[in-house]
Amino acid sequence: MAALLGVMELCWGDVGLLLAMPRQGLGNAAIAAVANDEQLTRFGRTWAAMAITEPGCGSDSAAIRTTAVKDGDHYILNGEKIFVTSGERADSVVVWASLDKRLGRAAIKSFVVEKGTPGMTVTRLEKKLGIKASDTASISFSDCRVPAANLLGNAEIDVQKGFAGVMETFDNTRPLVAGMAVGVARAALERASELLSKAGCRFDYAKPLLSVSHAEATLYRLEAEWEAARLLTLKAAWMADNKLPNSKEASIAKAKAGRVASEVTLKCVELAGALGYGEDELLEKWARDSKILDIFEGTQQIQLLIVARRVLGKSSGELK
Repeated sequence: MAALLGVMELCWGDVGLLLAMPRQGLGNAAIAAVANDEQLTRFGRTWAAMAITEPGCGSDSAAIRTTAVKDGDHYILNGEKIFVTSGERADSVVVWASLDKRLGRAAIKSFVVEKGTPGMTVTRLEKKLGIKASDTASISFSDCRVPAANLLGNAEIDVQKGFAGVMETFDNTRPLVAGMAVGVARAALERASELLSKAGCRFDYAKPLLSVSHAEATLYRLEAEWEAARLLTLKAAWMADNKLPNSKEASIAKAKAGRVASEVTLKCVELAGALGYGEDELLEKWARDSKILDIFEGTQQIQLLIVARRVLGKSSGELK
Protein backbone atom coordinates (compact mmCIF):
# COMPACT_ATOMS: atom_id res chain seq x y z
CA MET A 1 0.00 0.00 0.00
CA ALA A 2 2.83 2.40 0.83
CA ALA A 3 4.43 1.71 -2.56
CA LEU A 4 1.08 2.25 -4.29
CA LEU A 5 0.45 5.61 -2.62
CA GLY A 6 3.97 6.71 -3.54
CA VAL A 7 3.46 5.65 -7.16
CA MET A 8 0.20 7.60 -7.37
CA GLU A 9 1.92 10.78 -6.21
CA LEU A 10 4.99 10.36 -8.43
CA CYS A 11 2.84 9.78 -11.52
CA TRP A 12 0.85 12.90 -10.70
CA GLY A 13 4.15 14.44 -11.79
CA ASP A 14 5.79 12.25 -14.46
CA VAL A 15 5.16 8.58 -15.33
CA GLY A 16 8.37 8.37 -17.38
CA LEU A 17 10.50 9.66 -14.51
CA LEU A 18 9.03 7.08 -12.13
CA LEU A 19 9.82 4.27 -14.59
CA ALA A 20 13.40 5.55 -14.88
CA MET A 21 14.00 5.40 -11.12
CA PRO A 22 16.20 2.51 -9.89
CA ARG A 23 14.91 -0.50 -7.95
CA GLN A 24 11.16 0.01 -8.32
CA GLY A 25 10.36 -1.90 -11.52
CA LEU A 26 8.92 -5.27 -12.42
CA GLY A 27 12.29 -7.02 -12.18
CA ASN A 28 12.71 -6.02 -8.55
CA ALA A 29 9.13 -7.09 -7.86
CA ALA A 30 9.92 -10.53 -9.33
CA ILE A 31 12.99 -10.87 -7.12
CA ALA A 32 10.96 -9.88 -4.06
CA ALA A 33 8.17 -12.33 -4.92
CA VAL A 34 10.10 -15.40 -6.08
CA ALA A 35 13.69 -15.29 -4.76
CA ASN A 36 14.88 -17.38 -1.83
CA ASP A 37 16.60 -15.83 1.20
CA GLU A 38 20.12 -16.19 -0.23
CA GLN A 39 19.06 -14.58 -3.51
CA LEU A 40 17.31 -11.75 -1.69
CA THR A 41 20.59 -11.01 0.06
CA ARG A 42 22.56 -11.01 -3.21
CA PHE A 43 20.07 -9.18 -5.41
CA GLY A 44 18.21 -7.06 -2.87
CA ARG A 45 19.99 -3.85 -3.90
CA THR A 46 20.29 -4.48 -7.63
CA TRP A 47 18.29 -2.45 -10.17
CA ALA A 48 16.50 -5.16 -12.12
CA ALA A 49 14.63 -4.76 -15.40
CA MET A 50 12.17 -7.44 -16.56
CA ALA A 51 12.45 -9.24 -19.91
CA ILE A 52 9.32 -11.19 -20.88
CA THR A 53 7.93 -10.04 -24.24
CA GLU A 54 9.40 -11.46 -27.46
CA PRO A 55 8.94 -10.60 -31.16
CA GLY A 56 6.50 -13.49 -31.59
CA CYS A 57 5.05 -13.44 -28.09
CA GLY A 58 3.21 -10.50 -26.59
CA SER A 59 0.29 -10.83 -24.23
CA ASP A 60 0.56 -14.64 -24.09
CA SER A 61 3.58 -14.84 -21.81
CA ALA A 62 3.38 -18.63 -21.78
CA ALA A 63 4.36 -18.75 -25.46
CA ILE A 64 7.93 -17.52 -24.92
CA ARG A 65 10.67 -19.15 -27.01
CA THR A 66 13.79 -18.12 -25.08
CA THR A 67 15.47 -21.26 -23.77
CA ALA A 68 17.66 -22.07 -20.77
CA VAL A 69 19.74 -25.25 -21.00
CA LYS A 70 21.57 -26.60 -17.94
CA ASP A 71 25.33 -26.91 -18.36
CA GLY A 72 27.06 -27.86 -15.13
CA ASP A 73 26.78 -24.98 -12.67
CA HIS A 74 25.35 -22.68 -15.33
CA TYR A 75 22.37 -22.26 -17.64
CA ILE A 76 22.88 -21.21 -21.25
CA LEU A 77 20.26 -18.71 -22.44
CA ASN A 78 19.34 -18.15 -26.07
CA GLY A 79 16.58 -15.89 -27.37
CA GLU A 80 15.44 -12.32 -27.92
CA LYS A 81 13.42 -9.99 -25.70
CA ILE A 82 11.74 -6.71 -26.65
CA PHE A 83 10.09 -3.78 -24.83
CA VAL A 84 12.32 -4.16 -21.75
CA THR A 85 11.72 -1.12 -19.53
CA SER A 86 15.07 0.28 -18.30
CA GLY A 87 16.79 -2.53 -20.22
CA GLU A 88 19.85 -0.41 -20.97
CA ARG A 89 20.21 1.43 -17.66
CA ALA A 90 19.42 -1.33 -15.17
CA ASP A 91 22.13 -3.28 -13.31
CA SER A 92 20.55 -6.62 -14.22
CA VAL A 93 17.65 -8.14 -16.12
CA VAL A 94 15.19 -10.79 -14.91
CA VAL A 95 14.68 -13.00 -17.95
CA TRP A 96 11.86 -15.48 -18.51
CA ALA A 97 13.06 -18.63 -20.27
CA SER A 98 11.88 -22.21 -20.73
CA LEU A 99 13.83 -25.16 -19.32
CA ASP A 100 11.91 -27.57 -21.55
CA LYS A 101 9.49 -26.40 -24.24
CA ARG A 102 7.81 -29.82 -24.30
CA LEU A 103 6.47 -29.21 -20.80
CA GLY A 104 4.82 -25.91 -21.73
CA ARG A 105 4.09 -23.24 -19.15
CA ALA A 106 5.36 -25.20 -16.15
CA ALA A 107 8.94 -25.12 -17.48
CA ILE A 108 9.15 -21.32 -17.55
CA LYS A 109 11.59 -19.94 -15.00
CA SER A 110 13.09 -16.53 -14.33
CA PHE A 111 16.83 -15.82 -14.27
CA VAL A 112 18.76 -12.81 -13.03
CA VAL A 113 21.29 -11.86 -15.73
CA GLU A 114 23.71 -9.19 -14.59
CA LYS A 115 24.74 -6.32 -16.85
CA GLY A 116 27.93 -7.10 -18.77
CA THR A 117 27.35 -10.86 -18.86
CA PRO A 118 28.90 -12.16 -22.14
CA GLY A 119 26.20 -13.09 -24.65
CA MET A 120 23.68 -10.45 -23.49
CA THR A 121 23.46 -7.50 -25.90
CA VAL A 122 21.17 -4.46 -26.02
CA THR A 123 20.29 -4.33 -29.73
CA ARG A 124 17.82 -1.43 -29.93
CA LEU A 125 16.26 1.45 -28.00
CA GLU A 126 12.64 2.26 -28.88
CA LYS A 127 11.37 5.69 -29.89
CA LYS A 128 8.02 6.04 -28.14
CA LEU A 129 4.81 8.09 -28.05
CA GLY A 130 5.17 8.80 -24.32
CA ILE A 131 7.24 8.01 -21.20
CA LYS A 132 10.26 9.42 -23.00
CA ALA A 133 12.32 9.72 -19.81
CA SER A 134 12.37 5.91 -19.58
CA ASP A 135 14.44 3.75 -21.92
CA THR A 136 12.76 0.74 -23.58
CA ALA A 137 15.20 -1.79 -24.99
CA SER A 138 15.46 -4.92 -27.12
CA ILE A 139 17.95 -7.45 -25.77
CA SER A 140 19.38 -10.58 -27.40
CA PHE A 141 20.84 -13.59 -25.59
CA SER A 142 23.33 -15.70 -27.54
CA ASP A 143 24.87 -18.58 -25.60
CA CYS A 144 24.65 -16.38 -22.52
CA ARG A 145 26.04 -18.30 -19.52
CA VAL A 146 24.20 -17.56 -16.29
CA PRO A 147 25.08 -19.13 -12.91
CA ALA A 148 22.55 -21.76 -11.85
CA ALA A 149 22.28 -19.92 -8.54
CA ASN A 150 20.67 -17.02 -10.47
CA LEU A 151 17.54 -19.03 -11.24
CA LEU A 152 14.95 -17.42 -9.01
CA GLY A 153 13.13 -19.72 -6.64
CA ASN A 154 12.88 -23.46 -7.17
CA ALA A 155 14.63 -25.05 -10.17
CA GLU A 156 12.28 -28.04 -10.12
CA ILE A 157 9.55 -28.13 -12.76
CA ASP A 158 6.15 -28.46 -11.09
CA VAL A 159 3.50 -29.07 -13.73
CA GLN A 160 0.77 -28.02 -11.29
CA LYS A 161 2.40 -24.88 -9.91
CA GLY A 162 5.34 -23.84 -12.08
CA PHE A 163 3.97 -21.06 -14.26
CA ALA A 164 1.45 -19.93 -11.67
CA GLY A 165 4.32 -19.24 -9.29
CA VAL A 166 6.06 -17.00 -11.82
CA MET A 167 2.80 -15.22 -12.67
CA GLU A 168 2.20 -14.32 -9.01
CA THR A 169 4.61 -11.44 -9.58
CA PHE A 170 1.89 -9.65 -11.54
CA ASP A 171 -0.59 -9.87 -8.68
CA ASN A 172 1.67 -7.43 -6.81
CA THR A 173 2.69 -5.21 -9.72
CA ARG A 174 -0.57 -4.74 -11.61
CA PRO A 175 -2.06 -2.67 -8.76
CA LEU A 176 1.05 -0.48 -8.99
CA VAL A 177 0.54 0.06 -12.72
CA ALA A 178 -3.08 0.89 -11.95
CA GLY A 179 -1.75 3.38 -9.40
CA MET A 180 0.37 5.01 -12.11
CA ALA A 181 -2.80 5.44 -14.17
CA VAL A 182 -4.68 6.89 -11.19
CA GLY A 183 -1.87 9.39 -10.57
CA VAL A 184 -1.56 10.74 -14.11
CA ALA A 185 -5.36 10.89 -14.52
CA ARG A 186 -5.66 12.95 -11.32
CA ALA A 187 -3.07 15.40 -12.62
CA ALA A 188 -5.06 15.88 -15.83
CA LEU A 189 -8.35 16.30 -13.98
CA GLU A 190 -6.93 18.92 -11.65
CA ARG A 191 -5.37 20.93 -14.47
CA ALA A 192 -8.50 20.72 -16.62
CA SER A 193 -10.57 21.93 -13.66
CA GLU A 194 -8.24 24.91 -13.23
CA LEU A 195 -8.45 25.84 -16.91
CA LEU A 196 -12.25 25.48 -17.01
CA SER A 197 -12.57 27.61 -13.88
CA LYS A 198 -10.55 30.33 -15.55
CA ALA A 199 -12.88 30.06 -18.55
CA GLY A 200 -15.93 30.70 -16.37
CA CYS A 201 -17.12 27.27 -15.20
CA ARG A 202 -18.49 27.34 -11.67
CA PHE A 203 -18.40 23.82 -10.27
CA ASP A 204 -21.36 23.07 -8.02
CA TYR A 205 -21.66 19.38 -7.18
CA ALA A 206 -25.08 19.91 -5.62
CA LYS A 207 -26.64 20.69 -9.00
CA PRO A 208 -28.04 17.90 -11.21
CA LEU A 209 -26.04 17.15 -14.36
CA LEU A 210 -28.88 18.37 -16.62
CA SER A 211 -28.62 21.88 -15.20
CA VAL A 212 -24.89 22.45 -15.72
CA SER A 213 -22.77 23.02 -18.82
CA HIS A 214 -21.55 20.12 -20.95
CA ALA A 215 -17.96 20.77 -19.88
CA GLU A 216 -18.87 20.60 -16.20
CA ALA A 217 -20.98 17.47 -16.65
CA THR A 218 -18.14 15.79 -18.54
CA LEU A 219 -15.65 16.60 -15.81
CA TYR A 220 -18.02 15.25 -13.13
CA ARG A 221 -18.37 11.98 -15.03
CA LEU A 222 -14.59 11.67 -15.46
CA GLU A 223 -14.07 12.31 -11.75
CA ALA A 224 -16.56 9.53 -10.90
CA GLU A 225 -14.73 7.10 -13.20
CA TRP A 226 -11.42 8.12 -11.64
CA GLU A 227 -12.73 7.55 -8.11
CA ALA A 228 -13.94 4.06 -9.05
CA ALA A 229 -10.51 3.20 -10.48
CA ARG A 230 -8.78 4.55 -7.37
CA LEU A 231 -10.91 2.49 -4.98
CA LEU A 232 -10.47 -0.71 -7.01
CA THR A 233 -6.71 -0.14 -7.00
CA LEU A 234 -6.60 0.43 -3.25
CA LYS A 235 -8.58 -2.77 -2.70
CA ALA A 236 -6.17 -4.86 -4.80
CA ALA A 237 -3.16 -3.49 -2.89
CA TRP A 238 -4.87 -4.01 0.48
CA MET A 239 -5.52 -7.66 -0.41
CA ALA A 240 -1.87 -8.14 -1.41
CA ASP A 241 -0.71 -6.69 1.91
CA ASN A 242 -3.05 -9.00 3.81
CA LYS A 243 -1.90 -12.14 1.91
CA LEU A 244 -5.30 -12.60 0.26
CA PRO A 245 -5.52 -14.05 -3.28
CA ASN A 246 -5.94 -10.96 -5.45
CA SER A 247 -5.36 -12.10 -9.03
CA LYS A 248 -8.88 -11.15 -10.09
CA GLU A 249 -8.87 -7.85 -8.21
CA ALA A 250 -5.41 -6.92 -9.54
CA SER A 251 -6.61 -7.48 -13.10
CA ILE A 252 -9.86 -5.58 -12.46
CA ALA A 253 -7.88 -2.61 -11.13
CA LYS A 254 -5.39 -2.68 -14.01
CA ALA A 255 -8.14 -2.92 -16.66
CA LYS A 256 -10.28 -0.18 -15.12
CA ALA A 257 -7.50 2.27 -14.28
CA GLY A 258 -5.70 1.83 -17.60
CA ARG A 259 -8.86 2.55 -19.57
CA VAL A 260 -9.88 5.43 -17.31
CA ALA A 261 -6.46 7.10 -17.55
CA SER A 262 -6.57 7.09 -21.35
CA GLU A 263 -10.14 8.39 -21.41
CA VAL A 264 -9.57 11.04 -18.75
CA THR A 265 -6.35 12.47 -20.19
CA LEU A 266 -7.69 12.61 -23.76
CA LYS A 267 -10.98 14.15 -22.65
CA CYS A 268 -9.11 16.76 -20.64
CA VAL A 269 -7.14 17.67 -23.77
CA GLU A 270 -10.48 17.95 -25.58
CA LEU A 271 -12.07 20.09 -22.87
CA ALA A 272 -9.16 22.51 -22.97
CA GLY A 273 -9.38 22.79 -26.76
CA ALA A 274 -6.38 24.20 -28.61
CA LEU A 275 -4.73 25.04 -25.28
CA GLY A 276 -4.82 21.38 -24.25
CA TYR A 277 -3.38 20.25 -27.56
CA GLY A 278 -0.31 22.50 -27.38
CA GLU A 279 3.01 21.67 -25.78
CA ASP A 280 2.79 24.73 -23.55
CA GLU A 281 0.37 22.69 -21.40
CA LEU A 282 1.19 19.36 -19.76
CA LEU A 283 -2.20 17.93 -20.75
CA GLU A 284 -0.89 16.67 -24.10
CA LYS A 285 2.10 15.01 -22.38
CA TRP A 286 -0.11 13.27 -19.83
CA ALA A 287 -2.33 12.00 -22.67
CA ARG A 288 0.72 10.51 -24.39
CA ASP A 289 2.15 9.03 -21.20
CA SER A 290 -1.13 7.45 -20.11
CA LYS A 291 -1.59 5.16 -23.11
CA ILE A 292 1.20 2.77 -22.16
CA LEU A 293 -0.54 2.12 -18.83
CA ASP A 294 -3.37 0.40 -20.71
CA ILE A 295 -0.87 -1.76 -22.61
CA PHE A 296 2.15 -2.96 -20.63
CA GLU A 297 2.04 -5.65 -17.92
CA GLY A 298 -0.94 -7.12 -19.76
CA THR A 299 -3.28 -5.21 -22.05
CA GLN A 300 -6.79 -4.27 -20.96
CA GLN A 301 -8.14 -7.09 -23.13
CA ILE A 302 -5.90 -9.64 -21.39
CA GLN A 303 -6.96 -8.32 -17.98
CA LEU A 304 -10.63 -8.78 -18.90
CA LEU A 305 -9.85 -12.32 -20.04
CA ILE A 306 -8.17 -13.08 -16.71
CA VAL A 307 -11.16 -11.67 -14.82
CA ALA A 308 -13.55 -13.80 -16.91
CA ARG A 309 -11.51 -16.93 -16.15
CA ARG A 310 -11.59 -16.21 -12.41
CA VAL A 311 -15.31 -15.44 -12.37
CA LEU A 312 -16.27 -18.46 -14.48
CA GLY A 313 -13.73 -20.85 -12.96
CA LYS A 314 -12.15 -21.59 -16.34
CA SER A 315 -8.53 -22.40 -17.11
CA SER A 316 -6.49 -20.57 -19.73
CA GLY A 317 -6.92 -23.59 -21.99
CA GLU A 318 -10.70 -23.52 -21.59
CA LEU A 319 -11.16 -19.78 -22.12
CA LYS A 320 -8.90 -18.05 -24.63
